[in-house]
Amino acid sequence: MESPIAPSPNDESPESAQPACVLVFNASDPSGAGGLSADITAMASVGAHAVPVVTGAYTRDTADIFGHFAFDDEAVAEQARAVLEDVSVQLIKVGFVGTPENLGVIAGISADYADVPVIAYMPNLAWWDEVQIDIYLDAFKELILPQTSVLVGNHSTLWRWLLPDWSMERPPGARDIARAAEELGVPYTFVTGIPLPDQFIDNVLTSAQAVMASEKFERFEAVFSGAGDTLSAAFSALIASGCDMTEAFSEALSYLDHSLEAGFRPGMGHIVPDRLFWAQPEDDEDTERVEGDPATSISFLDHTPNDTKH
Repeated sequence: MESPIAPSPNDESPESAQPACVLVFNASDPSGAGGLSADITAMASVGAHAVPVVTGAYTRDTADIFGHFAFDDEAVAEQARAVLEDVSVQLIKVGFVGTPENLGVIAGISADYADVPVIAYMPNLAWWDEVQIDIYLDAFKELILPQTSVLVGNHSTLWRWLLPDWSMERPPGARDIARAAEELGVPYTFVTGIPLPDQFIDNVLTSAQAVMASEKFERFEAVFSGAGDTLSAAFSALIASGCDMTEAFSEALSYLDHSLEAGFRPGMGHIVPDRLFWAQPEDDEDTERVEGDPATSISFLDHTPNDTKH
């Protein structure tokens, strides 16, 4: 199935092919669990080049987020405009950027590069002040979603945001969320972590009209930091590199599953995905997973879209 999202063409000839470039707006995470750390390592791992624009910095460790310091919108704009004068990007990824003003800068840049698709990831913001959350989410709806090609987020996060008045006894499905997103201008939604019976979760790529792909996994018992950033970064990089959406969906989930399986605990908090698991020495003996096994066996990337084998 051909992807309806066409990444901005790479000017390089096949003989001199280079990694696709992804312009990333996100906050710095000093724990290395998420934020720009996740974007850069995950994108490089699947064969793309991150062009990171720092929008602010978290105050956090591997267990909790204590606060966030946002960059001034002028600083964000100057970073992005300077690199875009030099580098041709195939996709724009938007993570957490801290303020409505920064969202306005990103919306303006996206409008100026209208041929470049936008993938937006909405993390869980429960650590933040409720008033700030509401202001930020309203601005995101108004400024970013009308330009977004694919919205990525956890089922509970997207439910609370896009369907706050949901009154049916059953929880909303992925298509219910996609319908709400489509009303705001988003053609496709990637919903993760949908609860299923027997400790399974579903992940669904869908439009308001039809489900395009779904993958079921057994839930890990461990608690991770940075899984959503890792998944959305890998998905964005694969789309930028020329994968169709359903292929990118499956490969990004496989990449995340391997990263979680190889996860490690660098501090006293949660487990961090090992996004460079493929670089670890091979062990002849069976290694233990963090917890559980995947419900499905998905072939991992033997070759990246740039034909570079890791």
